[in-house]
Order: sequence, then C-alpha cells, then structure tokens
Amino acid sequence: MPPNSSSDSLFTDLYQLTMAQSYYQSGQTERATFSLFFRNFPTKRAYYVFCGLESAVEYLENLEFFEEDIDSLDSLGIFDAEFLGYLGKLRFTGDVRAMREGEVFFENEPVMEVSGPIIECQLVETFLLNRVNLESMLATKAARVVDAAAGRSVVDFATRRTHGLDAGMKQARSSYIAGFDGTSNVAAATEFGIPAVGTMSHSFISSFGDEREAFRAYAKSFPDSSTLLVDTYDTLGGVANAIATAKDMEAGGHRLRAIRLDSGDLESLARSSRAMLDESGLDYVQILASGGLDEYPISDLLKSEAPIDGFGVGTRVGASADAPYTDFVYKLVEYDGKPIMKLSEDKVNLPGAKQVSRHIGFDGTMRLDMIHRADEYASGRGGEPLLLPMMENGERTRALPSLDEIRTFHSRRAAMLPSGLQGPEPEGRYRVRVSDHLAELREETMERIRASGSG
Repeated sequence: MPPNSSSDSLFTDLYQLTMAQSYYQSGQTERATFSLFFRNFPTKRAYYVFCGLESAVEYLENLEFFEEDIDSLDSLGIFDAEFLGYLGKLRFTGDVRAMREGEVFFENEPVMEVSGPIIECQLVETFLLNRVNLESMLATKAARVVDAAAGRSVVDFATRRTHGLDAGMKQARSSYIAGFDGTSNVAAATEFGIPAVGTMSHSFISSFGDEREAFRAYAKSFPDSSTLLVDTYDTLGGVANAIATAKDMEAGGHRLRAIRLDSGDLESLARSSRAMLDESGLDYVQILASGGLDEYPISDLLKSEAPIDGFGVGTRVGASADAPYTDFVYKLVEYDGKPIMKLSEDKVNLPGAKQVSRHIGFDGTMRLDMIHRADEYASGRGGEPLLLPMMENGERTRALPSLDEIRTFHSRRAAMLPSGLQGPEPEGRYRVRVSDHLAELREETMERIRASGSG
C-alpha cells in the first residue's frame, strides 16, 4: 500500500472499533449472528431488489488491517496497544448466508446473515450496510423504470448526477442488473462489460453554429451509429435537419439510427417527429426521449401511446429521487447460542438465525414468503430457500455469478411478481408470514429478556 493510505478495513464507524476493544478486553468474544434486513419500505415501494453481495463477499474475503491502518488508529490515541496488535492479525473467519444478488425481497426478510466471532461480525457492519443500502436502492429504482418502459430500451445517463464517483459506478452496474441496456459511463462499461451508449450534447451542435452542419459532421464520424439530438434550437426544425441528414446518409449507403428528444412536451413532439420521419420514408429511425425522466413520466408517456422507442434516464434515477435512501439495518440476533432481539418501540426484530422460503403459485407467480427459524427450515418446510451459503470459515463456498447471469436471474424473478406490485403505483403488499416456530421463539425470547430485567 502507498504511504498514508488506508484499506477498506477503516471504512467503519468509530463505535464499531471502540465496541470491539471492549469486547476484546472483557472476553466477550463468542460466536454471534447478525441479520441484515429492511423493516419498512418507503411509500410506493412494494418490493426491493437485493444488490451488493459481490461487494460484500470481496470485502469480507480481503478484510485485513495493514500496518498503515494500525498506525492511523494508534494516532487517534484511544486504543490499547494489545488490541491494536490483535487487529493486525484479524481476518474474517465467519460464515455468510445470503439471497442471490438480483433477488426480489420484501419487508423484514433477512437478505444476509453473518455469523462468526462477534468482533469480526461487528467490525464489518458499516461497510456491509453502506454497500447493500446503496446498490439495492439504485437497483430497485432502475427495476421500476424498466417495468414502466414495458419492453422499450432504457439506458443509464446518470453518471454526472450521482453522489460521487463510486455511486456512479454502482449505479451503472445496479441498473444493468435491473434490465437497463447500457450506460454512458465509460469506466463502468469497460470494467463491468456493460454496453457503452451515448449520443451528443447541445454544446457540440452550438459550436458549429449551424445545426445541419453539426449533424452532417457527426454522421460522417459515426455513419452507422448516429443518434441526433434535435432540440437545441427548435425541435421540429431539428427533426427536419435530421431528416435531411438521414437522406444524405442513405445516399452513402448508411442509416441514421435515431433522434433524441430532450425537452418540451415529449408526447406531442414524439407524435409530430414520428409523422415527419414516416412521411420521409424514415420509418426505421427510432425516437429516443430523455430529460428528467423516471418511472412516473415514462408510464404516463406510454399510457398516452407516445411513439417513443427508448429512454435515457439520469438524475432522478441515479439519486432515486422519490426514495433517496434505504433503511437496511444489521442487528444481533444470536450470541453464544442464545437468541437475541431488540425490544425498542417500533424496532422489534426477529431473534435467532433464520431462513426465508418462497412459495410459488401454479401460474408461476410469487404468492407467499415465510420467515423461519434456520434450524426449523432445515427439517423441511417446503418452498424455495432464499438464504444460501456464500461463505464458510471466511472462504467462499460458491463462485459468484457473472453480471449477465445476475441480470438474467433478476429478470426471471421480476417476471414472477404479482401484477399488483408492479408499476409506479403498486397496490397492496406482498404476503410475508412468520412461521409458528419463529413466532414462539420471539415470544420466549421477549419473556426471557424482560424476566432478566433487560427489557
């Protein structure tokens, strides 16, 4: 590592480290299990998409406090030398069970459970929550846009408006999992193997002074992949200039791919543009729309049967504008073989290691999820188990799927959602039940905690 740098091990809240030192010094170091779940979804969210597993597993595999990290912690002046020595040797040796990345999940279902020595499990909380919160939020917003687009192409234009460089990369990856067809983010396209997409900006056209000249120059450079932005001056005048350019391209044996509408009354402009293109014998030229779009205006445009073939979405999707944060929590549910739960008002959680089973109807639609005790489900309770072993003793138990495999898996799962849960304005909630055995454990644990005076 270069001087004065730090590893991801320091990407944690201070209290994780102060608690870890107190655990260490008091001998409170037995095995624990933590559940990562989302209690209450925001309004208009009937499901979420689990993303961030790959980031989580890679982090846990490589967890290590380097010499520079230890020096940085020492400089804070609050940690004991013996504890810092312990951290210098620490590696993650625990187990992880999790849903598959791209899975659709619902309220209060654990998407991941981490088990191992309590210090190890405690130290990783901040990183795991950061990754899963961000990536699941972005994937869910993107999935809603894909659903609203009803089979039309959607591409990611969000990079310049995401909250930082890392968020821009995660946005491109998460949205591709959710079904986007490409990204304008060149770094993400090359790192993840996502199709790179792009057109032109208004500044390109303005620099030429003459719109038709700008179109011709661009078409000359990209004769088989040009999309022309037509709203720099007057949109329908821009369409006329695009038609003239398309005719020149035809004469040279090439075809204009598309025009892009980026402002104004998109429904009306799309209708007028389609008529102009068709009347000119350019029915093959597609119409793309962008500019402040997400699932709500896209749904409205398609309800009005606007002749739009695809959408570029940016700001509102990259920041998940209508639900700009997620509230995943990471709670201790078992310590030293005993079930644990929190009793705070509105924050009661389910104790013990758990399993989630999904029950599918004869028509292939999800009809019910059940949350079980992990040991109860192991005896066979029916349904498909969603929490799968991902790591044991600090090592992977299975190869992580490729990005395209995750994308395909998500597409299959999204297609199984009940119709009422789809669309920008979902109706009702999906049924998630707690098994009788888990409900009994919850009552027993509450009684035990209250009897001990802790509740």
